[in-house]
Amino acid sequence: MYERKTTPNLNCGLDLIGEVLYGKWKIRLLWFIDQGYQRPSELQRKIPDASRRVLNIQLKELEDHELVTRKIYPVVPPKVEYSLTDFGKTLIPVIATLGQWSDEHEERLRNVILRHVVSSDIDVPKS
Repeated sequence: MYERKTTPNLNCGLDLIGEVLYGKWKIRLLWFIDQGYQRPSELQRKIPDASRRVLNIQLKELEDHELVTRKIYPVVPPKVEYSLTDFGKTLIPVIATLGQWSDEHEERLRNVILRHVVSSDIDVPKS
């Protein structure tokens, strides 16, 4: 497991939210758990580009930050479900607002991102 070597900079709210939500899949995980997808296999199907290992690591970090809870049922094979804590539910309106902003600027954002991806592909020397 990853062990942090430096102390995080937590001087302002943006540092704090970055520390909690930094991770490629965390915002999607929170959103999908809120939408009712609670089992790891369901989350994996909703985010097929992410490996199971990375999703598990990010779910553990969300759990450590008290945004989600994990319930393990005593059955064979083990059954695990995630749910948002009350604290985690307070992030859903923020995530919805970010999603709305992205929807409103979808074409521009897509063009900027694709332009950057294409230009970085050109800049990389081929061996």
